[in-house]
Amino acid sequence: MFYIHHTSCISPQQTFAEINIDLLKDAIENKLRAAEPSYEGIPTGVLRRMGKAVRMGVGTALPLIKRITKPVNGIIIGTANGGMEDCIKFLNQIIDYDEGMLAPGNFVQSTPNAIAAQIGLLTNNRNYNITHVHRGLSFENAMMDAAMMLKEYPANSYLLGGIDEISTYNYNIEWLGGWYKKEPVSISDLYQKNSQGSIAGEGASMYIVSAEKLNALAAVDDVLILHSTNEEIITSQLKAFIDKNAKGGNIDLLLTGENGDSRLLKYYTAAEKLVDKDTSVARFKHMTGEYTTAAAFAVWLACEILSGMKIPGHLIKYKANSNFNKRILIYNNYKGLQHSFVLINKVE
Repeated sequence: MFYIHHTSCISPQQTFAEINIDLLKDAIENKLRAAEPSYEGIPTGVLRRMGKAVRMGVGTALPLIKRITKPVNGIIIGTANGGMEDCIKFLNQIIDYDEGMLAPGNFVQSTPNAIAAQIGLLTNNRNYNITHVHRGLSFENAMMDAAMMLKEYPANSYLLGGIDEISTYNYNIEWLGGWYKKEPVSISDLYQKNSQGSIAGEGASMYIVSAEKLNALAAVDDVLILHSTNEEIITSQLKAFIDKNAKGGNIDLLLTGENGDSRLLKYYTAAEKLVDKDTSVARFKHMTGEYTTAAAFAVWLACEILSGMKIPGHLIKYKANSNFNKRILIYNNYKGLQHSFVLINKVE
């Protein structure tokens, strides 16, 4: 499909600039909030007007854009909620000021496409600029868009990313819906708690992608998305995906989005049974929490592993081999309805 050349990630853990994922930051009140940097590349006057999702998106994108010699030919972002916190602030202003003189800042920052727009404005990029908003498959749809653009324009390169924030409004809605745990839970106990719900998370991951193999960190070979709650359908689709791309199970590592929600465990258990006995299994959502574009973090993590990063023990669920650095299959699902499979290979 395409090659990944540069990556950048802001998450609840130390994944930006100097990376250290051996030491983990724990959740506070069942929320894993992003560890934001100082955002030195963003002008101060612009930064103070940005909502959190926009800050994280721009903050991860600018270091990548500075690394490359020519401008990207497009900006492709996946986000389910964008700047939801700013959206609620603006709606509250309408009530507080009785539809009078409203401050435009919150409105400008509140739309999902504000992230891609701000990156385009700050980098003077007037090329293809699009935001995919598909709930738990937002980032995966952005990946497929990038793949189609590169198939049509193989000489191009694109900025690809996935961003979402914890907003008070969304957190309350999801908590009432039973998607977050009612009792306080540490990330070290997340997978041991046999209860419904997970912990809330947020983050931003960005990539420079192209059709050029030279100097690439990793290759995204295939992406499959589907909507279903039927375990048999999901299992059969995953088996077909593996048979098509990995010759019946030639996968070093299965990286899953298992999140501690007892209702979703059956899907991940079924996926683990499908891979070869020599395939190791790892989990990542104790690092990020659950959010709609968490798969973007999984891709960042896969790229780091394929680049030679030693996998910390806290990631491993089942270790079948010591070689994780050739072929990684990511399986993520959102609320048991939206499922995605991403196959990432080391470039040799």
